[in-house]
Amino acid sequence: MTDDAYLFLLDDASARLGVAPAAVGELACMETPAVRAWLDAQGTTPTSPHLRLLPPEETAAVPEGAERLPVPLSDEELSRVRHHLAPESLAGVEEELLAYRDYADGRDGLIGRALAAGVPPHRVVELTGVDPATVTAAAQG
Repeated sequence: MTDDAYLFLLDDASARLGVAPAAVGELACMETPAVRAWLDAQGTTPTSPHLRLLPPEETAAVPEGAERLPVPLSDEELSRVRHHLAPESLAGVEEELLAYRDYADGRDGLIGRALAAGVPPHRVVELTGVDPATVTAAAQG
């Protein structure tokens, strides 16, 4: 696994792999000379429907032979990418987990619902800032 996310180009823009960078909002890496030069060399733009982005833990899914470029993302940018990739059934629970940072009432119930919905424990920790041991205890309880 790499620490970098990957920008890559798909031959088939209708394929449901990765997220279009334009859908995630502003990404600092898109303004770097390296990314601009790579896009120019590929003859594409940041808004191309063929351009996709995957977080570090999913870069093995980049198709063999696809043009790709590793890009660093901030924690906040990476969180947005992961949120856009989450199935709709998880996206709502993830929104609640993000909002959780602002309140503590119902913490255990919310964490339990998120885990039951299929949000991985590491993602619950990332979204809430809760200690991993608390999430592990909620998963077991």
